[in-house]
Amino acid sequence: MIVYTDGGSRGNPGQAAIGVVIFDDNGNFLTNYKERIGKGTNNQAEYKAVIKALELLDDSGVVNVFSDSQLVVRQLNGVYKVKKDELKPLFAKVKVLEKSFKSVVYNHVPRSNKGIVLADRLVNAALDGL
Repeated sequence: MIVYTDGGSRGNPGQAAIGVVIFDDNGNFLTNYKERIGKGTNNQAEYKAVIKALELLDDSGVVNVFSDSQLVVRQLNGVYKVKKDELKPLFAKVKVLEKSFKSVVYNHVPRSNKGIVLADRLVNAALDGL
């Protein structure tokens, strides 16, 4: 599976939302998801987007997650430590969800990535109430 995730907040912290776009291994669109998640920071929203993506997948195979959040990707890959107390439970939840998959790989991509652009549109649509 190929998954693009994005999260954002207006105000940081402020009203936050997530967006998830899922493709199969051949690049065929499967589904997308958007949700307004209440008040939070950008980083909390980025983590919650990854969590929702893993919850949406029922496949126990290999998952490639793409995010424009360098912090979240590097924390999930073990390059950075999670220092913020508000991110620690979100990090832990991702690690628990990972166990139901053969492999989960986190990849940092720029905001201009086509999949991230789609996920970002979902975030903004959720924040705008669309």
